[in-house]
Amino acid sequence: MSTKYDRFIGIIPARYASSRFPGKPLVEIGGKSMIQRVYEQVSKVLDCVYVATDDDRIFRSVEAFGGKAIMTSDKHKSGTDRCFEAYQKSNSGKEIIINIQGDEPFIQPSQIETICACFDNKDTQIATLVKPFTEADDEQALFNPNSPKVVVNKNMEAMYFSRSVIPYKRGEETGNWLKCHNYYKHIGLYAYSGDVLKEITQLPQSSLELAESLEQLRWLENGLRIKVGITNVETIGIDTPDDLKRAEKFLAERI
Repeated sequence: MSTKYDRFIGIIPARYASSRFPGKPLVEIGGKSMIQRVYEQVSKVLDCVYVATDDDRIFRSVEAFGGKAIMTSDKHKSGTDRCFEAYQKSNSGKEIIINIQGDEPFIQPSQIETICACFDNKDTQIATLVKPFTEADDEQALFNPNSPKVVVNKNMEAMYFSRSVIPYKRGEETGNWLKCHNYYKHIGLYAYSGDVLKEITQLPQSSLELAESLEQLRWLENGLRIKVGITNVETIGIDTPDDLKRAEKFLAERI
């Protein structure tokens, strides 16, 4: 049966050789591997989902739980490049690719739906999500450089991403900033049309990207537009073993 999500393919890049957490996609959270949890969450919305990996262990694990996987090169420098190779090999015929991080086991169907809705506008080239900071967040969360911030224009397109807090709230104590302005935290979920994904994989690294170590700045610096959807769902990305402990606690509290 045809659905409004027939245009979309979900691709989950997954590497085994993470410097901070080797074997991360295969760690268990509540009896399931992390990559299985991501795959199952995305599959609640999309019928066409693949894991893109360069490792036989991840490939076999995905097939074992009934998922679909595509082997990709081990030479890729980014998940975006791996995503594009998998899209080409999928021969899916889908118009729009959603790139889902393989370390977000609690990604919610509503977030997938929100990023898909950004393409209701036929002019959308790239889409991503943000989550508003709230007054319940503390100053440490706002100033965390591992949590990039985003400023948007009136058309809900990204103007800039930064590890610094943007905008700077002049004349106010930093402890009051969240009371005085709407700050947005970037959620690392992306979607692109096939042509745009091909284009961005061919762009050389840019000066802003190198300065902040944020790949999406390369796209802005080259004149591409990034549509922004808003989610109010908090997720837990897993970069370290300590993050895994937080995820297990998060899951236990929801059961």
